[in-house]
This record gives sequence, structure tokens and C-alpha cells, in this order.
Amino acid sequence: MSDKDGHPKGDATRVVSAGRRPEWTQGIVNAPVWRASTILYGSVAELRAAGGRDTHHRLFYGRRGTPTQWSLADALTDLEPGAEATFLYPSGVAAIAAALLSVLSPGDELLLPDSAYDPTRSMGTGLLKRMGIATRFYDPLIGAGIADLIGDKTRAILMESPGSLTFEVQDIPAIVAAAKARGIVTLLDNTWATPLFFPAIERGIDLSILACTKYIVGHSDVMLGSVTAAPGHFAKLRDTSFQLGQIASPDDCWLGSRGLRTLAIRLAQHQSSALKIAHWLKEQPEVAAVFHPALPDCPGHELFLRDFKGSTGLFSFTLKDATEDARSALIDGLEHFGIGYSWGGFESLALPVDPARYRTATKRRDPGLLVRLQIGIEDPDDLIADLDAGLERFRTALA
Repeated sequence: MSDKDGHPKGDATRVVSAGRRPEWTQGIVNAPVWRASTILYGSVAELRAAGGRDTHHRLFYGRRGTPTQWSLADALTDLEPGAEATFLYPSGVAAIAAALLSVLSPGDELLLPDSAYDPTRSMGTGLLKRMGIATRFYDPLIGAGIADLIGDKTRAILMESPGSLTFEVQDIPAIVAAAKARGIVTLLDNTWATPLFFPAIERGIDLSILACTKYIVGHSDVMLGSVTAAPGHFAKLRDTSFQLGQIASPDDCWLGSRGLRTLAIRLAQHQSSALKIAHWLKEQPEVAAVFHPALPDCPGHELFLRDFKGSTGLFSFTLKDATEDARSALIDGLEHFGIGYSWGGFESLALPVDPARYRTATKRRDPGLLVRLQIGIEDPDDLIADLDAGLERFRTALA
């Protein structure tokens, strides 16, 4: 995305200006909320003509979208250099499902990292299995070795980097190269990094998936997902999504567009605070390991340094000699950390997680009890003081 003189725009400028076409905003700073089901036509001939043309960015029927949805989709496409277009969904899981169903058919095989988000795993072992699609789980650190897993029925490889809960960073270029050599479609859940810190389409990914619920919205009040497609992949994605009846609410898309405008400055704060807290935790005697991709002992750290432009606010750590009661004592008394699912909002969260039960192809390097932190945009010193008091409760519970 460049300015009128052809100069590349910075990230903060891109997120402010993307998707704001004059025909959609009509002089208003933000595209208004266009709610619609029925679209009226002036004649039968006009109605029939509309049904015979491409309805992308054209009013046709409410389920095909309005300028409110198109504005956000267009903005997300602009954030992915080289992308063709974006489709929006009512949740991140809906986006994952549509992306997979657009490239897989009965008899096909999907390769899925063992560190994947649990609903993605459940899709592989549930919905896809019922459809006659096989899922094989692989070591997220396999890199170029993925070539040895590609079989005659393999049609797609999904990546999630870093992985949920344990944050392994995958060698995406190596996996993409192996996939392209065999004509295999690649998908990436890029929610953690967003296109600002990992431009997925530019790096060869075919379908880049975001749970926009997280950093794009940024305010913990909207469920929203997106899939951005590389050239040649959007038509099938769009047709599959239309056939599934997928549509994101214009009100939710408006909130997504509002959140997007502050993405760059929010990510900068998430990154700064999370790094400060991760380094502090690493020095605490009660902490066995910190899994943050920007720290040297996180699996795949060297790949993170090579491929990513920055880090965000989600990471995890394990506790030494922990019991369930002691871990709960740490979390239950936190003042500035809520206890709840999701992440990417302005507020901090702490969650007890037990990834071993989600693993089938690999074993965790560190079997200790794990806490996942979402670092919000509060003062990091306040968050550190809160965690320090939590570690004191942890010690007391173990005594």
C-alpha cells in the first residue's frame, strides 16, 4: 500500500487509511453502518441483470454485504501485500472452517500442527473426519521435514505460528516451499502476529486467517473473523463461504474497522509491556520457563528473529513444583488480570492451561503447570506488582 506518489506507507498510516474509499464513506471519516437484507431494484430487467453479474462490492442481497463490510474487508486486504481479497466471518472459528472447506474434499488429507488452537484440532477430528477428510498432526518444529509427510492425498497444510499455549515458532518459508513443490495449499492462522508483524501473503501463504475478535477489534466486545486470499484462491473461498451462508454483521464490521485504526499503536504497547513482563518472570525463582517467541529459549526463537517484525502480548510460563491449588491461588487473587478466554483486548488476562491433553504427535518439552498471560495496555509496572503478589500466594500455597 503506497501513497499517491508511490512511497510505501508506514504501518500506522496503513491502518488509519485502509478501506476508506470515498464511495463507501461519502465524506464521513468512517464508513457508516449499512444494514440490509432486501435490496430493491427499479425493474425486473435490473433485478435479472444484477443476478447475472459478479456481486463482489455490488449491492445485491444483504448476505452478499454492504459498504460497511466491504470497507473492513478491503482494509484487511490492503494490510497483506500481494493479496487478492478478503472474506469476513462471524468468528475466527467460522473463518478457519470456511478456509478449510474451500480447499478440502472427501478423501483428502490435511496436515495440522500439534500445537494448534483446540477448536482447529476439534475441526480436524470432528467435522472434517465426518466428511471423510483425514487429519494428520505434525510436530510444529518439523520445518522442511514436512515434505516427508506429504502424501498422494494431502491437499492442504495449516500452520499456526506461534502455536497456541506453548508458542512454538514454525519455519513457514520451509513449509511453504515444500507445499508449493507438490501443489499443496497453505493456510496460516496469523492471529497472534497480525499482518503488521508477519505479512503472510507476501511470504507465500495462500490463505491467511485472523480471529479479528482479538487484535483487530481490540476491545473484547465483538466476535469476528477473516480470511485473506492470495491471487487465484479467493473465488473458491468466496463461493464456499456464500454456499455456507456466511456473513459478518455490519455492526460488528463497523466495530472491527474502528478497532483497526488503532492497531499499530496498540500492538506497540502490547509488545513493549509483554516483553518487560516476560523478562521479569524469567528472573523469578518460582518460574521454570517462559514461552515468549522473542526470548532465546522459546522453541523456534531463531525463526522468529528471521521472519517476524515484532511480537505481541500473548505468551505463557510454567511454574516450578506447582500444584493445581497453588496455580489457582496465584491466578485467583490477581487484581489487574481477568480470568477468561480470548485475548487481544485492552485488558490483561490470566488463564490456567494444560496443553498436554491436546497433543498427539509430540510431547511438551516442559511438563510443568502452565499459565497463559494476555498483556493488555495497563501500566506494566502495575501488572508486575500484581504478578509478584500472585507468586507470593503461590509460595504460601506450596508451603
